Formats: sequence, structure tokens, C-alpha cells
Amino acid sequence: MNKPLLAAAAAAAIFAAQAAPAAAALKTAVFAGGCFWSAEHDIEHTPGVTGVAVGYAGGTQPHPTYDNHEGYLEAIKVTYDPAKITYPKLVDAFFHHIDPTDPGGQICDQGPTYRTAVFVADPAERQAADAVKAQVAKALHQPVATEIRPAAQFWMGEAYHQDYARKNPAAYMAYRVGCGRDARLKAVWGGR
Repeated sequence: MNKPLLAAAAAAAIFAAQAAPAAAALKTAVFAGGCFWSAEHDIEHTPGVTGVAVGYAGGTQPHPTYDNHEGYLEAIKVTYDPAKITYPKLVDAFFHHIDPTDPGGQICDQGPTYRTAVFVADPAERQAADAVKAQVAKALHQPVATEIRPAAQFWMGEAYHQDYARKNPAAYMAYRVGCGRDARLKAVWGGR
């Protein structure tokens, strides 16, 4: 093999080796925050978040759909860079985008599918989520209804639900304003 070709192959191998760990370094977290359109819309702008998908988590029947997801929570799967945001900070950001004191759902979306939860993948995530939940309860001076649950399979939602707020800004904002989401979050969180 000639030297220039060998050098080029070595450089390509080094570049590929450096690129692979960067992609592998990304992690995911699953949260249920009421309406998955709002949960996606609100967390996707958090520094360190690289992607958000909407779907269903926490149920037992395979292949849930929007029309048939009994036992599931509307959820989001957040891909994030732990070099830019830690898991506890991501959980804290999630809590600040919901009303964690509402046991029946979120704002105008009430019922079992709209309850809030943090799905934890391991004991370290459980410890972090429990600590953030305790901090939130202390800050709000009231109990937090958001559950900390073991990780469950995340099922992707239908394509028309993905990036709903971005694809349908007028319809989404009409829903958000009509629901009173921003007013309720301001009442819960104020300047916190």
C-alpha cells in the first residue's frame, strides 16, 4: 500500500472512531407530560436536547395508536447530549413545563392518558428523578402528583403527531391558548 493512501486510510479511521463515540454519547429519556404536542413543543428548545418524538408509554397492549391507547400515557422520547445537559437538569426542565401537582392530567386535558410521569431506566435515573421531584415539591410547597415509573417500551406516535406544533402553528396555538396552558404554568411556577 502506498504511503499517501495509507495515511488517508488512517485519517479516515481516526475520524470515524472519533465520530462514533460522539453519536453513541447521546442518551434518551421518556416523559409523560399530558398532551404530547405540548410536551414536545416545550422541551425541544431546552439546551442539550437534540430531538423529541411523541408516542405512548406505560401500557401493556402492543402497537398502541391514537385511537386505541388505553392504559398508555401520551409520552415523549427525548434524545439529549449528556455533555450539554445532565439527566437531573433534563428532569427539572421537564417538571418546569408541566403542572406537576395535577393528579388527573394536564390543564384542560384530563383523564388517565394525560397523567404525568418520568420513566426511569436504571437506579441512578430513579435516584435523580426522585431527588428532582422532592425539590419540586419543596419549591411548590405542595405534593407532586407526577409518578416516577420504571422504563417501559416507548411506541412511536403517528407521523401526523410528530412536530405537530411546528407543522400546524395556528392550530397548535389555538389549542394551547384555548387550553390555558401558559396561564396555568405561570400560576404554578411564577418566577421559579
